[in-house]
Formats: sequence, structure tokens, C-alpha cells
Amino acid sequence: MLKYLKYLRNKYILTLFIFGVYAMFLDDVDVFSIIRQQVKYNKIIAEKVEMQEKLEHTKHVLNQLNNLESIEKFAREEKMFKRDDEDIFVIVED
Repeated sequence: MLKYLKYLRNKYILTLFIFGVYAMFLDDVDVFSIIRQQVKYNKIIAEKVEMQEKLEHTKHVLNQLNNLESIEKFAREEKMFKRDDEDIFVIVED
């Protein structure tokens, strides 16, 4: 312990130590805020990738809907539309 006290008596080392503590914990841009911002950034990047995949899927579906037959097929399969004279039964397997 006495070995460390002689280093703290040096004004340059003491100033450097106080500045280091201030910069790491007390400043506006401290270690904890940097880590929080990095976590938020990673979350936003993951959401961006997910949205791009959804956009590509939507573009693919939109390109397939060029004629009336594919529009009817899409409406029947995806949106559960039906004609006036028919019934739809949905079978769900557990």
C-alpha cells in the first residue's frame, strides 16, 4: 500500500488518475453510455436487416402479381378470400 502512495504524491500521476476516473465514469460520454449506445446500434442494425428481408419478400410477391390468375391465387391462399358460393375450412394441425 505504501508503494502506491508514493506514486499518488506525484502531481502528474495524480492528475492523470483523476482525469482517467472523470473520463471513464463522470463525463457525458462515459463507458456505460458508450456500451448502451453500442447495444442500441446493434439492435437497430438487426431490425434494418429484418426490414430489408421483408422488403425483398414483398417485392418478390408484387412481381408475381402480374396477371389476374396470380392475383386470385394470392388472395385465396394468403388473404383467405372466397367466392360467394363457396365455404372455406381451415385445418390446423397441433
